[in-house]
Amino acid sequence: MKQTKPDHLVISKDSAADADTRNAAQGAATTELVQRESRWNYALVGSGLGVWDHNLRLGTRYYSNTWKAIRGMAPEEEADGDYQAWIALIHPDDRDFVVEAIERQNAGDPNYQVFEYRERHKDGRWVWIECRGACVEWDDQGAPARLVGTDTDITARKAAEERLSHMSRRLDLALDISNIGVFEADIDAGTVEWDARLIAIYGIEQPTLKSAGDAWSKALHPDDRERVLATIAENVERNSGFQHEFRIIRGDGAERVIRAKSAFFVDGDGRRKLIGANWDVTEEALLNAELQRAKDLAEARNLDLEAAKENIEHLALHDYLTGLPNRRYLDRMLDEYSARCRRDNLTLAVLHIDLDRFKQINDTLGHRAGDAMLQHAATVLKANVRANDFVARIGGDEFVVLCTIDVTPKKISNLAERIIRELCRPIRYENHDCRFGASIGIATGSGSALDGKQLLLNADIALYRAKSGGRNRHEFFSTDARRRIIASKRLADDILLGLERREFVPFYQPQFHARTLDVAGVETLARWQHRERGLMTPDKFLAIAEDINVVATIDGLILEQALADRDRWESEGIVIPKIAVNVSSRRLDDPNLGKKLRALKIAPGTVAFELLESISLDDCDDAVIANLRQLRRLGIDIEIDDFGTGHASIVSLLKLSPRTLKIDRELVRMVPHSSGQRKLVRSIIEIGRSLNILVTAEGVETMDHVRILADLGCDMLQGYALARPMPALQIPAFVRAAGWRQTEAEDRGPQVEHHKPLKGYVSK
Repeated sequence: MKQTKPDHLVISKDSAADADTRNAAQGAATTELVQRESRWNYALVGSGLGVWDHNLRLGTRYYSNTWKAIRGMAPEEEADGDYQAWIALIHPDDRDFVVEAIERQNAGDPNYQVFEYRERHKDGRWVWIECRGACVEWDDQGAPARLVGTDTDITARKAAEERLSHMSRRLDLALDISNIGVFEADIDAGTVEWDARLIAIYGIEQPTLKSAGDAWSKALHPDDRERVLATIAENVERNSGFQHEFRIIRGDGAERVIRAKSAFFVDGDGRRKLIGANWDVTEEALLNAELQRAKDLAEARNLDLEAAKENIEHLALHDYLTGLPNRRYLDRMLDEYSARCRRDNLTLAVLHIDLDRFKQINDTLGHRAGDAMLQHAATVLKANVRANDFVARIGGDEFVVLCTIDVTPKKISNLAERIIRELCRPIRYENHDCRFGASIGIATGSGSALDGKQLLLNADIALYRAKSGGRNRHEFFSTDARRRIIASKRLADDILLGLERREFVPFYQPQFHARTLDVAGVETLARWQHRERGLMTPDKFLAIAEDINVVATIDGLILEQALADRDRWESEGIVIPKIAVNVSSRRLDDPNLGKKLRALKIAPGTVAFELLESISLDDCDDAVIANLRQLRRLGIDIEIDDFGTGHASIVSLLKLSPRTLKIDRELVRMVPHSSGQRKLVRSIIEIGRSLNILVTAEGVETMDHVRILADLGCDMLQGYALARPMPALQIPAFVRAAGWRQTEAEDRGPQVEHHKPLKGYVSK
């Protein structure tokens, strides 16, 4: 009999086919789900979004690899999600805000679904993060059960916003200085926006968007209104800018001449607009009108050729501002006065006068104020000399007086003191008390060998001595001064010869970590091994080297030798982590600096350039900024030397981003004895820490300095208490002996165990 299967085991062909279909469909759905998840994962990684998922119901926390990478974590590194540990990494200025933002985000507040804050990266820098998150699941009591979101690194965007803000501030400052008013007109909407400077120029009340155009047209001078409106209408019709001049009647009734210039553009919304500037050129217009009237008058009167010649001669020999004779006239009169003194057996006195603090008046109140001061100085000089004496302005704020005398030098001294006294009196200018003074150099000569031009040179030497001695004083020329000039010239020649003979050598002063007293590096100091005078420090030659523009050359030679010395130390088993070299402002301005440094093949992180704080960083030219960028690309650190004695602003520090600040020795000297100095030094250290900048203290003279500065949080120390400057050959023995640690132990007492130098600083 034929066997049959039970009913429940009998599967029809149709049922089997349905099962296969269902399995295939499920497989396809699974594959599509996997592909969709893969696409989302790739999209998230490509977009730079770091995903986080806090499942409070299950007690799990998930952080994507991108989330970890934003914070400097490796993909395999565990992120435990500890809330308090994470809060500690938030920037102190953002911490309270972040705590509140998370609470509001958890509560579902839409205003806190997106917020920004700074978090400490693993390498120590601050990273700006944009957090986007929301609660997606709640428990039965309505409490958040699951929170999901993304983090984005927006550090670059924040830096770009800061740069844009800085550029905007600079533009506003430039407009303020130039007193230019700016407007923007929407041609289609018929509205005009004015800035505060333009409102001030027109002297009207604050206009609205709708009333600004009417206010401007009403301010136009009646005789100019039709012409100006027609010009604007024509240019608007052509969709082009314009430039013209016109008169206005200000709100206070004053008539002024305005120069206007505008440009046409179409904004992102397709609206036609004009943006332009106005500035007051009344004085220029008056001057041009006066010149035109003078020309017309001259042509009308048909002056004869001799009168024109005399006028040209006067202009050629006189200063246009003060009316005094100029340098050309002075040269002529020097010859005449010298000949008269030789003929009549008289003494010729030359007074070279230079105004003190004149530049400050020019810089603060403007050139018009400076011109007024020069005119006042000319009046004082003419009022205090005799009728037959000669007064000239020879350029800038310099004047010369020629006197023929047959009396004692005391009379000339009295004249100089009287001139200084009168010039020191305050002058009222536009509600300001302007104060300046004068320094005077005096040279006298007589006899048949009298040389007027040499007397003028001698008076210039005496003037240099007067200004060097404190200003607002006078000095007579002496042969000693001439000898000093000759000595300076000889020293300059020796410097050039010393450069050829490579007599400039580096000395090194070690620097130490404040907490461990391990060697952190060395500062390279220039010395001159003079063939006759022996070893000379920079204070003996630097001023002359700057005068002859060779400081940058000396810097370059010292750097090359320092790199060679460091290689030699390494070959002897001594590793110095970093060498710091001084760099002059002129070298920073060298357009070929980057090329020269690349040729030296400097290992990144081994060299630092020290910039004096007195070098202005707020107004660096393009060459300096470009060189600073190249230094960073080459791995050369920037250090600010003598910090606290110059004029580096916090903005400058942010702009420069130095690796290290070096506190000047004058601020460090009294730290053991003055609580005020300790507070000041602590403040500098805190500024450095807040900007992620290391701080080195110079002038560490005692072990009290060492302990106190370490307690204040200083990073590195440099000074005679630990090491004096020494030649390259002494560095290996010094590091191996570690004598500074013995000094530290002796100072602390026998209970302190002597430290052995770290192996890394003695051998490879």
